[in-house]
Amino acid sequence: MDKEAKQTSKQKVIEVLNKARAMELQAIHQYMNQHYNLDDMDYGELAANVKLIAIDEMRHAEMFAERIKELGGEPTTEKAAKVEREQPIEKIFPFDSELEDDTIATYNKFQEVCRENGDSISFKLFETITDEEQAHFNYFDNVNDHIKNLGASYLARIAGTPADTGGPSKGFATTQGGA
Repeated sequence: MDKEAKQTSKQKVIEVLNKARAMELQAIHQYMNQHYNLDDMDYGELAANVKLIAIDEMRHAEMFAERIKELGGEPTTEKAAKVEREQPIEKIFPFDSELEDDTIATYNKFQEVCRENGDSISFKLFETITDEEQAHFNYFDNVNDHIKNLGASYLARIAGTPADTGGPSKGFATTQGGA
């Protein structure tokens, strides 16, 4: 493969990595918005889990950015879509299930782009992240089923549960001895 062909292949992979990063950025914003709303509605357990999933998405966005930089590209800062705000609880979990299901299908297509362009590292990255997206889908789908099948009794059991996800995350300030 000549130098120009290699560069073209690399650009195709960078393009799908950036599309995936934009999807992750949208998911972060969507899930954090839902986390705040679920917490306000006093569904702490659900809020805490949605927050943890948002943190997974932050890690995914960073993993994609790091790979894009390794390939010589510039990571996008744009979200793939706008955030759906003020969703009632009955809409949150089917919405999120569909978002994750679409993400899994898209990432499977992106994996093929990586394979076709000879990038096994990016292929494996999509494989790893897709496994985590499947876990997110399973959680959202299960909660949605509980809400559909058990309704108010399920939600009453969760109402008033704590939204705490543990101690503060170790951000820059805490690792540097501040805050």
